[in-house]
Amino acid sequence: MKKLVLAVTILAFAAGLAQADIYIKQSTHTDEVTMMGQTTPAKDTVTEQWIGKNRFASHMENQSVIMNLEENMMYMINHQNKSYIPMQLPVDMTDYMPPEVAGMMKSMMGSITVKVTPNNETRTVAGLPCQGYDVTMDMMMMKMNMKVFASEKVGFDWQKVSEQMTSEMLKAQMRLSEEAVKEMQKVKGYWMAMETTVNVMGQDIRTTMEVTEIAEKAPTADAYAVPQGYSKKDKFTMGDLQQQG
Repeated sequence: MKKLVLAVTILAFAAGLAQADIYIKQSTHTDEVTMMGQTTPAKDTVTEQWIGKNRFASHMENQSVIMNLEENMMYMINHQNKSYIPMQLPVDMTDYMPPEVAGMMKSMMGSITVKVTPNNETRTVAGLPCQGYDVTMDMMMMKMNMKVFASEKVGFDWQKVSEQMTSEMLKAQMRLSEEAVKEMQKVKGYWMAMETTVNVMGQDIRTTMEVTEIAEKAPTADAYAVPQGYSKKDKFTMGDLQQQG
């Protein structure tokens, strides 16, 4: 379920660079799900994002992602074990995985297909007008259906960041091909709200995301920084992946 929440967070990042830093607050809810006799309770999370010149940060309770285009680096931060992994852009996630996972990931690459279809739905989110899109992702034996509401009226260049940063995050985190990323970019504007349904072993897992605040703010001192005292790691361990699962 945590992977689904992370995927939603990553897909929601389609905004743009601005002269002043942009602060975005998102609320995400995942419904309760019972699978193989195990019940995972409903979960609510808050994501805080910062977008500045050539830099981006996304902070959740257990993990953060920081990108710095001037350094050509991305940092994956694990707050549970206070560690981080520096990754050179463009990122190939198989370079940072245990061998048994890297092989499986390589077999998945290129197998994920994406289809974006504009629909006639409209919605106002956080005071901004949004257009609706239906997005489907086929991932081997799993299908993800998304209803997205995006706005081009955010007052900053969402398209520039979509091309410079979002594409790298989608390829790294979700193993999307260039073709799939280009299809995803047919959604015009910043993703302000989204409803996602994934069918896993016959069970639907539903997650909703909505932007609750978007404003220009001075970033906090640690907005784009790896926390002090965190240990550097070269790769993920199986324990790291189980914590995210």
